[in-house]
Amino acid sequence: MAAPPAIPRRGLLIGGGWRAPSLGRRLPVVNPATEATIGDIPAGTAEDVELAVLAARDAFARDGGRHWSRAPGAVRAKYLKAIAAKIKDRKSYLALLETLDSGKPLDEAAGDMEDVAACFEYYADLAEALDGKQRSPVSLPMENFESYVLKEPIGVVGLITPWNYPLMMATWKVAPALAAGCTAVLKPSELASLTCLELGVICVEIGLPPGVLNIITGLGPEAGAPLASHPHVDKVAFTGSTETGKRIMVTAAQMVKPVSLELGGKSPLIVFDDVDIDKAVEWAMFGCFANAGQVCSATSRLLLHEKIAKQFLDRLVAWAKSIKVSDPLEEGCRLGSVVSEGQYQKIMKFISTARSEGATILYGGIRPQHLKRGFFIEPTIITDVTTSMQIWREEVFGPVICVKEFRTEREAVELANDTHYGLAGAVISNDLERCERIAKVIQSGIVWINCSQPCFVQTPWGGNKRSGFGRELGEWGLDNYFSVKQVTKYCSDEPYGWYRPPSKL
Repeated sequence: MAAPPAIPRRGLLIGGGWRAPSLGRRLPVVNPATEATIGDIPAGTAEDVELAVLAARDAFARDGGRHWSRAPGAVRAKYLKAIAAKIKDRKSYLALLETLDSGKPLDEAAGDMEDVAACFEYYADLAEALDGKQRSPVSLPMENFESYVLKEPIGVVGLITPWNYPLMMATWKVAPALAAGCTAVLKPSELASLTCLELGVICVEIGLPPGVLNIITGLGPEAGAPLASHPHVDKVAFTGSTETGKRIMVTAAQMVKPVSLELGGKSPLIVFDDVDIDKAVEWAMFGCFANAGQVCSATSRLLLHEKIAKQFLDRLVAWAKSIKVSDPLEEGCRLGSVVSEGQYQKIMKFISTARSEGATILYGGIRPQHLKRGFFIEPTIITDVTTSMQIWREEVFGPVICVKEFRTEREAVELANDTHYGLAGAVISNDLERCERIAKVIQSGIVWINCSQPCFVQTPWGGNKRSGFGRELGEWGLDNYFSVKQVTKYCSDEPYGWYRPPSKL
């Protein structure tokens, strides 16, 4: 097992320097796998947000934007590539820090760090290509006019990110925002902020211009809410719960401020009767048990064709029993703890309610007997579910999958779309024509065929319905942080001729 590092004591990153929080308060950092307090983070408040937004506005406008917002894309790309290089150099350390902070298996955290570096590199490449794409001409029907389009950074952006993939979710926003030329104030979740603060350390080391990225840690009501409502923040990008997303929308509406929201999910996985059962079982498990099920896109509603349901569930239970649930630092761990005691209690309440409503806990639903401390829950499989039950309708955000059977393709699609959410969906079948049909009619922003949860920085990520709007990743993620400007000029030497000229004396 890897030896835990000393937890560095950081301040708030404001204007390129580290500051103590205005009120001097700090929040404990608890290792969810051991329940031990291992450090603390600054508890920022509205006063700190004010300073951070001021620093970001200054960095955006400094010298007319010559050093950042209006600099060539290649200038910004240089910094993004330097961040990526530092992430790679510190991959093992950052992964260990994130495991201690969030409870995820060390192998998963290491993979996340690789994805973080790749994301910065990807947006560095897009930043380099920006200048060649500016002034893209627009074809017009009138020869005496010419028009082109400019993409300009939207300004100062507030980035509010969750605890399930702490540094990766921050990077999905920070990298494209900086590539576009925005300046930013990042507010990570108070439940897992350590690696985001280390991103600040890296930005200072590589000489990122002061104020381009500011990092405020703290509680949502004390730091996140003032950031979302700040009149000098030009856009808010948020990933988190649907309820918090609603509050951000209400606040932004008062100022007609643009927002992009990546919210909750209750995604379906449809499995037909023509599949290799063990292959499909593994995808079903990965789709709901990876990261302890704390994934917004988790395919937590498993829809099984009635012909294979019993055999599939038998194999699913057998596979679930083989998952190594352990301290996330142990080699081979595939299910660590959930992030906090509060999250543990919430998940256990979902399981208890499912049982009281008449569902069957086919497997799991309890603390593993060999783990006496830490916020661990066995992978949980729930059957005999009806569509009115809470477990079917609400996001659990834990290692819990609920199961229903279907008879026809039409019934499967109706069940899949029976949700207020619309982030993702998946279908597994050897009939690829059927898969393509279903991909078209599932009401979600993401559909996977014969898999669940693959994620690539090149492809768009986001949802429909109460899962939010806007897209992250790919070129769509970069467009999130642009304002589009039309420039049109009159090219003729002749007068326009709409008005009759006055008589000459």
